[in-house]
Amino acid sequence: MNQLDRMNQAIDYVEQNITGDLDLPKLAQITHCSTYNFQRMFSMVTGITITEYVRRRRLTLAALDLQEGDIKVGDVSLKYGYDSPTSFARAFQAVHGVTPSEAKKTNMNLKAFPRMTFQISITGASEMDYRIVTTEPFKVFGIEELVSTTGEDYFQHGGKAWEQIWETSFVNGKHEQLKIAAGTEKPAHYDTMFVREMWPVHALMNYRKVNDTTYGYMQCSFVTGDSKTDGYTVIEVPQTTWAVFPTGMMSWHDIGAAIDELYKRFYSEWLPTSDYESVIGPEFEMHSGNLEEGNIELWMPVRRK
Repeated sequence: MNQLDRMNQAIDYVEQNITGDLDLPKLAQITHCSTYNFQRMFSMVTGITITEYVRRRRLTLAALDLQEGDIKVGDVSLKYGYDSPTSFARAFQAVHGVTPSEAKKTNMNLKAFPRMTFQISITGASEMDYRIVTTEPFKVFGIEELVSTTGEDYFQHGGKAWEQIWETSFVNGKHEQLKIAAGTEKPAHYDTMFVREMWPVHALMNYRKVNDTTYGYMQCSFVTGDSKTDGYTVIEVPQTTWAVFPTGMMSWHDIGAAIDELYKRFYSEWLPTSDYESVIGPEFEMHSGNLEEGNIELWMPVRRK
């Protein structure tokens, strides 16, 4: 069973339990990944968060219930998990453009958000450059922040959060301090990992969960013999097999969109058609380039099926 089949099973579970609480750990279990990976994968492939999908589906079904005629607005509100008819009415009108009471009338225009289905799309897209790398355990250290996978505008809010983490560290000097703390010695595994000269500072995700929707995000460097790790968070990365996807050299202005596209194609194109499956573990964005142009390599933990 490939990852898209598992995503369809997750949608089955959501639809069967649409009036209950959103069970992120259960959805992660169905898709054989962490809650972080499930939320990220869903958002990257669909363009909306799982919480927004559930909200839209509930309000779609609520509109159908209201048009049946006899059911009370308050009962529909409770059925779909709203604390009060007022909060339900506000959410309903934001989606449908009319109040729940108005929706009970005939000849009202309402919005319908259909159930999602995941499938491989044959689009003639360009090939994906990748390589498979296996590493022995190693350590990284760096500046830790927290990011959230929730919110209606996941890409805008999340993307700005990550972008602001980097912008802030450049402005306050912490990026330069980490670069100096990294030292000049290369890690022992450097030549087996990389095919080009890399920067000393990278990004690490999915290594620590705070709760089901909040995770650690780290600007990090490799721990080597001359690293100065005092005052930084240190993370040990276990032996891992990685699928590595480069953006190629491009303007830093364009690289964020290129990374988003790599994530999306990894989940929707590469995984379903490869001999590998994703596993729970740290993910890296490895950086190289110069001040004008950059290349980021997406490092995703995988194993053979």
